[in-house]
Amino acid sequence: MSTLTALAALRAEQLGRAQPLTTVRHTHIAERPFVLIPLKLAGEACAPLAAMAGTDRNQPQLLVVAQPRNRTQRFRFTEQLAALLMPYFDSCRERTESYAAARGKETRERYTQAPQILLPNPGGVAFTRLLGRSTRLRRTTGEHAVDPAVPLLGNWLTWACDQSEFPGSSLLLSMTGLLTAHWATGQSSTEDGNLAAVLGWIDPPAGLTSPEAALLAEDPDRHPPAGPATDPVFDRTLVELIATYDTAGATGDEHRQASALRALETELRSQLLPTWHDMWHGIDLLRDLPPGRSVSDRWAYDRTAFTLRSEYLAEGGAPQPRRDHAAGAARRLARLEDAVARYQTARAFDDPLVMAEYELDGAAFAGRVVARDAERMVQGPKRAVFRPLITLQTETRPRTGDGKELRSPARPGQKAQVIDIREAADGFHVDLELSGGLGKQKPPASPGAVPELGEELLYTVLGGHFTSAAVPDDNDVPWTHGGPRGEDYQPTNDDAQEVWE
Repeated sequence: MSTLTALAALRAEQLGRAQPLTTVRHTHIAERPFVLIPLKLAGEACAPLAAMAGTDRNQPQLLVVAQPRNRTQRFRFTEQLAALLMPYFDSCRERTESYAAARGKETRERYTQAPQILLPNPGGVAFTRLLGRSTRLRRTTGEHAVDPAVPLLGNWLTWACDQSEFPGSSLLLSMTGLLTAHWATGQSSTEDGNLAAVLGWIDPPAGLTSPEAALLAEDPDRHPPAGPATDPVFDRTLVELIATYDTAGATGDEHRQASALRALETELRSQLLPTWHDMWHGIDLLRDLPPGRSVSDRWAYDRTAFTLRSEYLAEGGAPQPRRDHAAGAARRLARLEDAVARYQTARAFDDPLVMAEYELDGAAFAGRVVARDAERMVQGPKRAVFRPLITLQTETRPRTGDGKELRSPARPGQKAQVIDIREAADGFHVDLELSGGLGKQKPPASPGAVPELGEELLYTVLGGHFTSAAVPDDNDVPWTHGGPRGEDYQPTNDDAQEVWE
């Protein structure tokens, strides 16, 4: 937790109301998100018990597994979930648009929409990941064959969960994570895992304070857990209902078994419906926030990723392996590092409240332009180059240091290098040499490219060029680490030897 986030949490506790951590929304909220609330059987890692799902807030679909330990019923549940989710994915493929790719050198097509799966909490995300892992490699022929929709669903769930690890992706998200990224509550991070409690702090019901609403949210009768774990008290009722269902099935009493199933569905619906309403309440709160400038760009990237994945599967692409090979893992790590850096920069450039965190840490500073040389030329190795100079007056000495390359949210495509920092009568003066984003290689610069006198600016070490560790081409990687085996490959004992042996 950062300093300002901790301060906001303390202020929320003092004032009895959640405090905003941002001025804009940093995540895309789809027009038609797919809400999924899973429940699992207690004591089992991935035994689905029920789920409430759908895109219509007024018509939630309830899926129930009467006996979660029964393999056949579990896969029937997966088929039913696929029957809801796959048409939703198909609806996102109805229209395409052209976009410039490869730095504008070619034009490609991508879908105008992408799926967005919203779950109540990180536990729901973890369960969904396990569900995808347990289904994507199932056989559709031979012994223990499953319906073709089962591995297809597992493939897509695994892909969506993998994408959720990249900051800025909006394809699969937890509602508690979304809300606590935009508001600070007056409770602990552990208590923030309770969706009803978080909503109580942000938007308490009429006549209640935020702490009172959060306290009521801890009552499982009023607000059952948002899953995937169930309330231990409810588990007693659940055990009796499942036992009644099993006994009726063992004796062949179909009427009694159907009655037990209806009773089970009624009880599970009562457990899931409050969370269903909470999910849509959270969506409404997020939609009330204006989106940040870079949100649409990240959503476009999500749509591109969805398009590429759809094309890959349509061409018969294989499901994700159980484990990444070495080269694949290195590439994924490099993309994760790049995504973190880009997302941090984009959030800070979009939101002054987020940028304040970096000002506090010394990674950014603000000032007023008190001098400028808009026609300055500097002799380079071969010729003179256009490098305007501006001087910023600041109240405190910037901690970025001389020679640092900086950028301003007002002109993100322009680089500024600290030439000198000196103390003055009115604070400190910082000389910045500008390059890029000037429009021309010699004076005069494009209008507005060089800051004017009196302009208030903020500069930060964020942004710039993102670089990642180079990963060898697949053809240069040994087959043990993901490279090609070759047509004449014959395995030997030497293949298992490591270089240090």
